[in-house]
Amino acid sequence: MEEKLRGEVTRAAECLRAGGVVLLPTDTVYGLAVHPERDEGITRLFAMKGRPRSVNLPVMISSRDDIPALGGVVNRAAELLLESKYVPGPLTLAIGVSEPELAGWLRGREEFAVRMPDDERLLAILRRTGPLFVTSANLHAEQVRESVPDILPTLASEPDLVIDDGNRDTVSSTLVNCRRLPPVIERVGAVPEEEIEAILR
Repeated sequence: MEEKLRGEVTRAAECLRAGGVVLLPTDTVYGLAVHPERDEGITRLFAMKGRPRSVNLPVMISSRDDIPALGGVVNRAAELLLESKYVPGPLTLAIGVSEPELAGWLRGREEFAVRMPDDERLLAILRRTGPLFVTSANLHAEQVRESVPDILPTLASEPDLVIDDGNRDTVSSTLVNCRRLPPVIERVGAVPEEEIEAILR
């Protein structure tokens, strides 16, 4: 890992562990990240986006092994998608939970959305911090913007750390709810609907 990238990873991990909010690039859109065990960061993130607390934050992981460790339940549909070429990549899965194994910061949920990004910087951060809450860097229900200078004026307050890596795509990941039978595509994004259907067949 080159020195610049290593420095960004170190600063981001330290900021997140301290309860900060980090604006960073993912393999799809720019995201806002917080540590799931830092309530002050989570509260600021919801306010920054104007996101209702009733709308749960998705989880990013660095390894498929993180899913059972968090208490996630991988059924056959989720297993097929996790083994596809889109993981790591732009595919988010909503999965059920096993209450006894569920991580404390996920208590009360019947499902959670999880994604493993295909991005060296973000994966390195996740390996240092463990799973993170990461959501798109835009005001709730408004369009995603492609650059940091376009994003910052739209947020209600400034993140504690910003990693600017130029323009990013404005197409989010595709979200598939694997808890539903049959699975339901709840957001069509970077992975086309027909690709999801072909994998699940």
